[in-house]
Amino acid sequence: MIIKEIEYDSIEYKKSVLLRDKILREPLGLYYTDDYLLQDKGQIILGGYEEKIIQAVLLLKIVNTETIKMRQVAVKKNRQGKGVGKELVIFAENIAKDRDFKRIELNSRETSIPFYEKMGYQCIGETFEEISIPHRKMFKNLIK
Repeated sequence: MIIKEIEYDSIEYKKSVLLRDKILREPLGLYYTDDYLLQDKGQIILGGYEEKIIQAVLLLKIVNTETIKMRQVAVKKNRQGKGVGKELVIFAENIAKDRDFKRIELNSRETSIPFYEKMGYQCIGETFEEISIPHRKMFKNLIK
């Protein structure tokens, strides 16, 4: 898989939004609005490609000088469970380290918690509802 940074509002970005919509929103009967997508501007958008077709996407949002937040992680259904998400998350962690962030955090759907735990993330706080489904806040320290 080839992983690269995607420019906001590019054709590749628009394809990444279609993937995110199909995986993250449609199953819940939700769809992205233009206003919602404006928050993607200024974030690090990563796409994973096989044969020039986007297979996975995630965004990194700067929280402060030490912390970056991973969000909107989506992997095509036929590529889930095949290491694509893991490869993308590792790539994102390395970008965060290269840019001197010390901690990465995310809000995980409860169904995805085991995936992140296997990658060294820890849950903090109580379960909360986001976009009508249960989530937990998770984090990983990027420096030992």
